[in-house]
Amino acid sequence: MANVFEALINTLRTLIDNEPKSPLHTGEVTSCWLYFTAMSEALHYEQQALNTTTDDDLLEMLADGVKTCGSQVKRLEEFMKQEGIPLPSMPADKPRSNPQEIPLGVKMTDDEIANGISAKVAYMNVMCASSQSQAVRTDIGLMFVEFQAELLTFGASVKTLMRRRGWIRVPPYYNPPGLPDR
Repeated sequence: MANVFEALINTLRTLIDNEPKSPLHTGEVTSCWLYFTAMSEALHYEQQALNTTTDDDLLEMLADGVKTCGSQVKRLEEFMKQEGIPLPSMPADKPRSNPQEIPLGVKMTDDEIANGISAKVAYMNVMCASSQSQAVRTDIGLMFVEFQAELLTFGASVKTLMRRRGWIRVPPYYNPPGLPDR
C-alpha cells in the first residue's frame, strides 16, 4: 500500500520541482512547528512504551512507530532549518530500560499503550489534512501528504493489532429512533 502512495507522491513531486518558492506564510510555519512538536512528543511516548511492555507484537508495532516518527521528525527538522524556522526545545531521547524494573503503579498496560498510540495517529492525521489544506506552497502540502500516507499505513497496522487483541475502544453504537432492532 505504501508503494502506491510513494508513486503518487513522486509523480506529483516531478510536476512541482520547478515551481518558484515563495516565503512561507504564518499558517505554514505554525503547521510545521506544531506538527514537529506533536510528532516529537509521540516519538518520546513510543520510546517510553518500549521501556514498559514485554509483548512481542506491541514491541514490533512500537519499533515501527519509532521508525516512522523518527523519520518524519528528522525530515521536518531539516526542512525547518532550511527555511529558517526556529525549532522548539524538545527533551532528549529516552534511553532503553528494563520493563521488569518499572513499578506497577507507574507502568502502562499494553491496552493503554496501544490506545495512546492510536489516539496520537488519529490526531496527527487530522493535523496533516489541516496543514495540507492551509498550504499555499505546493512543496509544503506535498510534504504533509507524504506524512499522512505514512501515518495511514502505520495506523492500519495499529488498528489490526488492537482488534486482534481486543484493545480497540468502540463508542456506543447509535440506533436512531424508529430503526428496527438488529
